[in-house]
Amino acid sequence: MTAQHTDGHGIVDLDARVVEATVSLVKQASLLDLDRPTPCAGWNLDDLIAHMTAQHYGWIAAAVGHGADLSVWQPGPPVADPIGEYAEASRRVLDAFAADGVLDRQFALAEINPVLRFPAAQAISFHFIDYLVHGWDVARSLGADYQPEPDLLAAALPVAQAVPGGEARKRDGAAFAPEVAVPEQAGLLDQILAMLGRDPSWSQ
Repeated sequence: MTAQHTDGHGIVDLDARVVEATVSLVKQASLLDLDRPTPCAGWNLDDLIAHMTAQHYGWIAAAVGHGADLSVWQPGPPVADPIGEYAEASRRVLDAFAADGVLDRQFALAEINPVLRFPAAQAISFHFIDYLVHGWDVARSLGADYQPEPDLLAAALPVAQAVPGGEARKRDGAAFAPEVAVPEQAGLLDQILAMLGRDPSWSQ
């Protein structure tokens, strides 16, 4: 991915809005919903929420200089209240990104590249696009409405366009599947989803 033009404080604010929207969506789920399928192949809603929670903790570690440890990105054992745990992880990651001095740091992101370090604003833009898409995943799983505000989609587009394509998308564990074709008149959200390997028409 290349550096984005959104400034540091701007991307922190945009990311917070996206994450808060995912919290609202996840809170719509009951424990009975956790077996629902999701657009993420092979994952039910429980798996997806566990992944989203674990990734938040990975990003928290990255914000304080420990993101090169691959283990901090991995889901832990099942918890009694995955919905509450997701809300707590979300609160913590937003606190971590808003902390004094974070925007002056370089982030290690073991799951993206074990060697490179990323300027904080660029790194947080990766989190932003990931959770914008995961918000759609959760909404589709629950049959809930999901329409991010136009400024969020406008900021997300160049981030999505910068995600590398090619054979790397076909590897096991790739963050995004190969790009999906959509009609030329597709809306901005559908374009972003398709760029990142989601089928906007997915339904249960």
